[in-house]
Amino acid sequence: QAQLVESGGGLVQAGGSLRLSCAASRSIVNSNDMDWYRQAPGKQREVVARITRSGSTSYSDSVKGRFTISRDNDKTTVYLQMNSLKPEDTGVYYCHSLGVSTNYWGQGTQVTVSS
Repeated sequence: QAQLVESGGGLVQAGGSLRLSCAASRSIVNSNDMDWYRQAPGKQREVVARITRSGSTSYSDSVKGRFTISRDNDKTTVYLQMNSLKPEDTGVYYCHSLGVSTNYWGQGTQVTVSS
């Protein structure tokens, strides 16, 4: 049974927006920091945004000011709002959760930004 399930990817023109969702159990989101990673073709997977258990957020320099990570009040879904998208944002986006004894990855959702 998948612990993290992403959705919301797709094809968008440069300058457009997408919102990714990561559905998880309440216990996972309550207990763990949650991240969004992306992997561009031919490149290593990199973290782009993080939200901690306490709600603090952080971003990679490449997306700061354009992407926003958040979670719903029920703490069962983590979102990544992506604005002002650029072609270099293209890749597979993964939801990730790292706990004391757990390490979960979602299956990934493709985001393609056309120029």
